[in-house]
Amino acid sequence: MKKVLLSGVKPTGRPHIGNYFGAMKQWVELQVSQPATDKFFMIADYHALNFIQNHEEMKQNILDVVLDYLAIGIDPTQSTIFKQSDVSAHPELAWIFDTITTMPYLMRAHAFKDAEAKSKEIGVGTFNYPMLMAADILLYDATTVPVGQDQKQHIEYARDTAEKFNRIFGDTFILPEPLIMKEVAVVPGTDGQKMSKSYGNTIPLFATDEEIKKAVMSIVTDSSGGIPKNVYEIHKLFRSQLELDRLYTEKAGKYKDLKEALIADISAFIKPLREKREQLAKDKESVLAILKAGGEKARVKANAKMEVVREKIGVKLY
Repeated sequence: MKKVLLSGVKPTGRPHIGNYFGAMKQWVELQVSQPATDKFFMIADYHALNFIQNHEEMKQNILDVVLDYLAIGIDPTQSTIFKQSDVSAHPELAWIFDTITTMPYLMRAHAFKDAEAKSKEIGVGTFNYPMLMAADILLYDATTVPVGQDQKQHIEYARDTAEKFNRIFGDTFILPEPLIMKEVAVVPGTDGQKMSKSYGNTIPLFATDEEIKKAVMSIVTDSSGGIPKNVYEIHKLFRSQLELDRLYTEKAGKYKDLKEALIADISAFIKPLREKREQLAKDKESVLAILKAGGEKARVKANAKMEVVREKIGVKLY
């Protein structure tokens, strides 16, 4: 069976370096290391409806994600870039999965537990999203799903769902495997917690020099030691261990100097990405053409899978 790789992000705001080093960097590397693998990179706009319910904001966010993908090096001649809403099979398969899934099972999902802990009114989309995510993955016979460590449960839900469907209706779906780079599975934010937009502790992936400086200077430091742990953990993403150890030994206790070194390294890394993105944004029509073509390609594969699913569940009569 040919290997298929699938991953994606929700168009809910600017990506940060945690998104890049936790998952997106792997996507670019896999284009080179696994040229024979079919690669699908999705913009999860239906998932984003749980967070974004504004017409103009959603449209802009979707375009921004396409630009992000292209700027980091996703090559549309090697990979398929598409948006979830261009493939109607996603919500169709999610509904089919709903019919074989229990509420107690979905109540174990991290997103549901987080919402419940915050005493929020929990939307059906939030409660039900693991089934839509399972559909996202299983529609394409994905063998590999690059994710951060905190996203591993999504793959477990997809595997469980595939196994249950196969038991009920016969072998239909393969079981995907997560691909997690252990050393950068969870990227720390400026406060030491996991880097996340919801925590407000991010360093944007396409940040300006001023934004980088402001974010790095806000990193929480531990004054009890010569090495500021939070600064060091982020710095590991941009320098080799040998260079880093030498720098932090020479500058032990000099937190300002170490933060300035981190600012310089992040700025040097981000500048070419930012400039490439700015150039791509000047030709919106070409960018949208890439997205449209990707949707057409994804639709062919997903629709073929749905024909098999409809046959298995007994609704295909002609």
